Amino acid sequence: MKLNGTPLNLTDIEVERIEEIGDSHASANLNTPMRADAHLLSDTEKMERIAEHFKEIMHTLGLDLTDDSLKGTPQRVAKMYVKEVFNGLNPKNRPTVKLFDNKYGYKEMLVERDITVHSFCEHHFVPIIGKAHIAYLNNGKVVGLSKLNRIVDHYARRPQVQERLTVQIANDLKEMLHTEDIAVLVDARHMCVSLRGIEDVASSTLTASYHGAFLNRETKEEFLHYVYGKK
Repeated sequence: MKLNGTPLNLTDIEVERIEEIGDSHASANLNTPMRADAHLLSDTEKMERIAEHFKEIMHTLGLDLTDDSLKGTPQRVAKMYVKEVFNGLNPKNRPTVKLFDNKYGYKEMLVERDITVHSFCEHHFVPIIGKAHIAYLNNGKVVGLSKLNRIVDHYARRPQVQERLTVQIANDLKEMLHTEDIAVLVDARHMCVSLRGIEDVASSTLTASYHGAFLNRETKEEFLHYVYGKK
């Protein structure tokens, strides 16, 4: 096994440990692990490099890159990675947020449920597909509803661990809305569970991050009723 052309010389125990970490979905970082020079290359330069590397992967798999159906695949994958499914890695793509005065005097919980989550497992680079449910109690300021969806989408568009994704959304919402009263619940299916390993196509994973008033049992139960009650 090589990294940047250098043999890794991993022992069987180290390879087993790598597999164990991937299968357990473990992560030690709240922040997405990024190198200090992560944003030095332009999008065009990144796509050129990714296309070359993916072409090598396809070649190694024995695919015929002269075939009309395959010859453009490296470029398509590179564009998809940089411009689409992983564009949340670039902080410049974080949605801008404008707050408005709560002129309606609305004091109850606001819940945005069933927000689509399309992400990728950082251990196997296969999709995570599910829904996010968000609630907040305003602190005198409110935000356009679509911004909640956009914040979820921004953090989903990067290689992820679901626990980290849930906390990242919650922390950004607290900062954005200037309130601690935030709840985030993510319910998702992992293709690394469905397509490989145990190959369980029925299970889903739930993660939650509760803050402020949502640490109160009654408030939390109200939120869960709105999410899972009769629709």
